Amino acid sequence: MGVKGLQHFMDSCCPAACVTVSLRDMARHDVTQRLQGCASTANATSPTLVVDGMACLRSWYSCKDWVCGGQWREYMDVLRGWVEAFTSAGIRLVFFFDGVVEEKKRQVWVKRRRRVNGEISKVFRHMKACGEQPGRELFCLPSGLATFTCFALRSLGQEVFCSVREADYEIASYARQHGCMGILGQDSDFIIYDSAPYLSVAKLRMDSLTTVMYDRHGLCRAIGLTVAQLPLLACLLGNDVVSEEKMQHIRNEAMAAYRTNHHTTHSGAPPGQKVLAVSHLVSSLWGREEQENELIPQSLVVSAPHRELLKSGVCSYLLSGHHTDISAQPFAFEKHVSPEIFKACREKHVATEGFMVYSVVCQGVIECSNTLEDEEDAELLPQAVVYKPCRQRIYGLLLLHGRDDEQPSLDLLWFGIGPEVSTLRVMSFLSIFDCQEFCDLYGDVEDALLAALCLVTYIVLQVASTISCFSDSVDDKKASSSSPMI
Repeated sequence: MGVKGLQHFMDSCCPAACVTVSLRDMARHDVTQRLQGCASTANATSPTLVVDGMACLRSWYSCKDWVCGGQWREYMDVLRGWVEAFTSAGIRLVFFFDGVVEEKKRQVWVKRRRRVNGEISKVFRHMKACGEQPGRELFCLPSGLATFTCFALRSLGQEVFCSVREADYEIASYARQHGCMGILGQDSDFIIYDSAPYLSVAKLRMDSLTTVMYDRHGLCRAIGLTVAQLPLLACLLGNDVVSEEKMQHIRNEAMAAYRTNHHTTHSGAPPGQKVLAVSHLVSSLWGREEQENELIPQSLVVSAPHRELLKSGVCSYLLSGHHTDISAQPFAFEKHVSPEIFKACREKHVATEGFMVYSVVCQGVIECSNTLEDEEDAELLPQAVVYKPCRQRIYGLLLLHGRDDEQPSLDLLWFGIGPEVSTLRVMSFLSIFDCQEFCDLYGDVEDALLAALCLVTYIVLQVASTISCFSDSVDDKKASSSSPMI
């Protein structure tokens, strides 16, 4: 996550870029600036802090019990107290959560998911060996915590957005566009974007509302670069777009030149030498006026594919201009979904009212993050297998566009009015879980309880059905292997 090695460099080797700040003082200063008309934008009525919700989940979830699904009421109390601390200081919060995985970052995302799966396996091995939940050193977030946190924060009256592209980009873009007082997160990418100050959630002290601000300009002074040169530095060090391995040869050459010029050896290299060496290389590339406006200076000797990769990486940090209008881009099932449905999907996605639907109609994919399940237990069905029929029915509702006579169109379900349409919505929901027989309970049973009843019923029946099919398949194979060949 972020720029390889940059966070450690700032914490360990660049004290000038790490400034302890009071968020209350920053808020008061922000108000004063607005009253004096010095701020670039004055749209917000209160000092605004943009929060990277995904970066806060581990600090928010401080409950002792987590392995069996988490403690919701206790977690809600934590969130409520967290929000009230900022509200009492006059700070408005705006939360962003990851909504999509961009294709250029999918390999990195998959690599992380596999790494977390390995950590989850350690949790189950510990429980099998010790018969109890492991300590905090093996802590994993309860399944679905990010999804439910969006709804929790909205229930507390907070503004919550789900991204339609890389969340870091949207956070930085929003903060810059609205003149926000800062970005609260834990990702060194935020120091690369030319946006609001980057504030550390890891170093946040709730009792005093103080934290560390990573000063973008202080970093530039320390490493001899301009803010405009930081994106190339980030790409050469390695990030989610340009892998660390792809630029290894560039860094090796930069390190060799740096050691020669500074009379150091590999064994005696000072801490942070890699960042300093690559910074020195980047600074040397813009030696002529005609290269100042180039994304990748011609003096940087790389292959054509690597140059295009670097351009892509650098562009991912450029906020001005908003290179493309996402809403105007073609989507995966353009021929199967009406423009009105796509517009509604996007609006619901951004408002965190159903963001998985957007990924289906826009990209034709659905990303499922890690869940707390034991991959090494062959007798337990993976959740992906259990929910596959359910997902397939949802795909049918989204994409078949009512061409099945027994299935209503999505346009009717979402935009129709009247009691008949309400009945269709209920029956469509129940059919997803194959629980149409529960239709008589609608209205008599609380909606939340009816939804839970459908879910539990579906899981029980689906697991029993899948296990039965698996057993029949094993028996057939055994019978086939024992039968004489004809």
